[in-house]
Amino acid sequence: MSAHSNNRSPWAWIPTLYLAEGLPYVAVNIISVIMYKRMGISNADIALYTSLLYLPWVIKPIWSPLVDLLKTKRWWIVITQLVLAIGFASIALTIPAAFFFKITLAFFWLLAFASATHDIAADGFYMLGLNTNQQAKYVGIRSTFYRIATITGQGLLVILAGFLESSSGREPVTIFIEASPGYSKTVLEVPHVTDAALNGDEIYFVIGSDSLEISTQTVDKDSLSVLLDSIKTLNISNGFYTVEEKQAKEKGWWASSVSEPLGEWIRESFGEERGDIAEVTGSVAVVPVRISQKPEHGREVVLNTALKKGDRSIALIQGEHLVFSEANWDKPAYMVFQADSKLTSYTSASYEGLSGNIPMAWAVTFFVLAGLFLVFSFYHKFVLPRPDTDRPHENLKPVDVLREFGATFASFFRKPQVGAALFFMLTFRFAEAQLLKLINPFLLDPIDKGGLGLTTGEVGLVYGTVGIIGLTLGGIIGGVVAAWGGLKRWLWPMTLSMLLTAATFLYLSFTQTDNLFIINLCVFVEQFGYGFGFTAYMLYLIYFSEGKYKTAHYAICTGFMALGMMLPGMFAGWLQEQLGYNHFFLWVMICSVVPLIAVALLKIDPEFGKKNAKQN
Repeated sequence: MSAHSNNRSPWAWIPTLYLAEGLPYVAVNIISVIMYKRMGISNADIALYTSLLYLPWVIKPIWSPLVDLLKTKRWWIVITQLVLAIGFASIALTIPAAFFFKITLAFFWLLAFASATHDIAADGFYMLGLNTNQQAKYVGIRSTFYRIATITGQGLLVILAGFLESSSGREPVTIFIEASPGYSKTVLEVPHVTDAALNGDEIYFVIGSDSLEISTQTVDKDSLSVLLDSIKTLNISNGFYTVEEKQAKEKGWWASSVSEPLGEWIRESFGEERGDIAEVTGSVAVVPVRISQKPEHGREVVLNTALKKGDRSIALIQGEHLVFSEANWDKPAYMVFQADSKLTSYTSASYEGLSGNIPMAWAVTFFVLAGLFLVFSFYHKFVLPRPDTDRPHENLKPVDVLREFGATFASFFRKPQVGAALFFMLTFRFAEAQLLKLINPFLLDPIDKGGLGLTTGEVGLVYGTVGIIGLTLGGIIGGVVAAWGGLKRWLWPMTLSMLLTAATFLYLSFTQTDNLFIINLCVFVEQFGYGFGFTAYMLYLIYFSEGKYKTAHYAICTGFMALGMMLPGMFAGWLQEQLGYNHFFLWVMICSVVPLIAVALLKIDPEFGKKNAKQN
């Protein structure tokens, strides 16, 4: 049985093994960002807490010797995939919970540690299960299926969640708004709503009017403030939305002494223009919203409204997220639309309200992942070969392991040019690490908030398929030219191509185009530039890892790579909220200069990469 297993074609297990390696990484670091954005978490919290999820990949060299010492790598693969299945199912079950953010973050931590451990075991098993010639032969297949995992996670699974979001709700609400100097000035009062008779057996939304007219004449700011306060009070008292718990908590030392004063200085000095302090402001239209029937006990009907198309000068300033229940279904909620005070001519905008069950959509998506990893675990239990070299080192004592582990780390930090190398590893992705956490929120955020206003499904299509194609082509071409001319020859062109990462989103943030072809083209160019430029980074890690402890040193390098992604990403969301998307992407563009400094400090053998590119 063992001999038959060892003679099995690598095609039987390499594709599935590297699908299983790529999917958890994408789920933890990318899908989580999109899910939390759709669930209403702020950009600052998303960037901070999901950046911390990189930590297991940063510190995985610390426990990698245990994977060698205890059990077999085959055993670790099967067990970690089973743990991943349980982790995904746990997230699916806790998404509807009241404190879902804290609970799901805890399970994402579990997934991150299990995924990092799976990476160690899978990469080690790849070298044990194949001879040197096979390793070179199948390295392209390994890389391809890892990228397919990225497409599946960032593309197909997000598209699935988007489809479930849009198909699980009631009939969408469409509100068409026109602003013109010829329309009558708004009367600043809460509109009276008469009791409506129950109609039919289905629940649907009843709005005051689906066609609104707003005068471009300005209104008194203080008078409008009184109206907005009264509407907010009504919406809160009737339970349509609640004040964030953060606002009720006492501020800590960090917030009062550091983050808020610093944020205020950044906003005043470098933030986008937010308007002047005039005594007048733009006129508004108030729209009451009700539902036709009482929901079932314990069920909620949620209405999420955002700009669909048109002029972002007409903004939804209150009521973008309304929650109806059995306690408030017979009371009106209120949405408030406001025209920019600088408008002087006719313009229009269309808003769309969707009531899709967002928690259910993402719960189903994570259940799909759980089922997939359950299949992976049982499949690999029977299909993975049993190489003779894959066995625990039972003859080693803990003292020997610690001594060897210490020697490995000591030799790493004694390498020539280690200071320049560490600076390069930590800073080459300094700009990209900040950009990565805000790309999906930028694509999802409504136009009036500075984003592009794409739906979840559109983001999955644009960034998860077109973007991945650009990334793959950039990586393939980067590998071909590096093998032809060597790392030293292509290091500067590849580094400069990373500037495209920031430049394309800087362009999109200023134009805010709704042309999907242009958005797709920009994402393709950005990802191609990143894929091409990232080739230099990975080749340098291989170059610096050469020597006696090549595998261990490469693991340490990838740990520093993850640290270089984690630290900048932690503050990216907070910084974006201070600067706005325009100035944030401009800041990221400036940060792209940092890799140029790091590259200038490196010394590389001109021959490296020309012939050795075939070796893993």
